[in-house]
Amino acid sequence: MLLVLGLCRSMAAQPMAGKSVPVAHGGQLIVIGFMGGNISGGNLVHREALVARDLQQLYPLDVQAEVFANSDWKSALQSVLRHLDAKGAPSDEEKRAARIVIYGHSWGASETVTLARRLDQLGIPVLLTIQIDSVEKLNENDGTIPPNVHEAVNFYQSEGLLHGRSSITATDPKQTMILGNYEMSYRQHPIACDDFPWFARMFMKPHIEIENDPAVWERIVTLIRKQMP
Repeated sequence: MLLVLGLCRSMAAQPMAGKSVPVAHGGQLIVIGFMGGNISGGNLVHREALVARDLQQLYPLDVQAEVFANSDWKSALQSVLRHLDAKGAPSDEEKRAARIVIYGHSWGASETVTLARRLDQLGIPVLLTIQIDSVEKLNENDGTIPPNVHEAVNFYQSEGLLHGRSSITATDPKQTMILGNYEMSYRQHPIACDDFPWFARMFMKPHIEIENDPAVWERIVTLIRKQMP
């Protein structure tokens, strides 16, 4: 079993604002993560950030991984474009060769679908989108996966005051395979969330339990690894 969570905590995977971004080459996988709520991309309390950092450190030749606040979608989009082309203006051939995975929790899951939709408008394919307890943001649609996405998967829980979307569907089932809508429950097997603020543990505990569930993230990492060269 691959353990990529909680390794080498001294280094954060963050958007490289103001820095040159390596161009993906040789079929490298571009992995973009989105944080939930109003959380910054480098907050290593959250699994979204840990996974991006650990993937980058463990597979530096195969992966270009970054994580962003869900409000920072413009930086995420520009990062994808710069990974495909140093000037941020990929050719049609570079677009067709793109290998992209996008994931996120809560509002970040909603932004996952929205980024995939923006890439669709640019003619850029996405291998896989992963939603974890997806909460739809204003003026977004997190329930319908655009046709440029090859595969999509949805993990959710239905308990507590805040819970995620229970089902996602494909705009075009011939283009997109929905791998599953997987419900998780923590009534019998609670997940420790000691590093989270008291109000989160009090009012949205199941919502952050799924974010911290090692079993969920092991499945996610396995899905991401399958997309590597």
